[in-house]
Amino acid sequence: MTPADLAGVKLRMPGGEGWQFIGEALGANPTPVAFTEVYTALQTGAVDGQDNALPADKSMKFYEVTDQIILTNHVVANNLLSISDSTWNKLSADQQAKVQECATSYRKQLDNIMLSQESELVDFFKEQGLKVYDPDRDAFRKHVLEVYLNSKYAKDWPEGLLDKINAL
Repeated sequence: MTPADLAGVKLRMPGGEGWQFIGEALGANPTPVAFTEVYTALQTGAVDGQDNALPADKSMKFYEVTDQIILTNHVVANNLLSISDSTWNKLSADQQAKVQECATSYRKQLDNIMLSQESELVDFFKEQGLKVYDPDRDAFRKHVLEVYLNSKYAKDWPEGLLDKINAL
């Protein structure tokens, strides 16, 4: 329910320095495991838990080898459409406006689909016998920010950007 509860927990996180840092900032012992190996790692106890969105938990059947889900919401997907400057600059102003309109509509619709799916999946996991918990997200937020602000990563961000993000 708090970062202290994750002390010593082997939490599967994707490989890579950034993901491992997130696992540490949450309070866990992050363990890189390939996505395709998570089921077996959970089943054998190589890891105690895993970090994935609810749709992945269902499609990969991780719920078969776990007994609880903690909804930390520590990563929120930012599904966006990217276009290189060179391609964007080839478009007329009308084309740019239409692409922007479509991208905004896509993002809103995808957000609504994901929120709906997650709500339905919580019910599905409960029906499968898993316990689903809402932890103290403020405790996690405070802990992660403290770890982040004392890390090498904090130096790279423009001044004020983190405050803008947190205001969201």
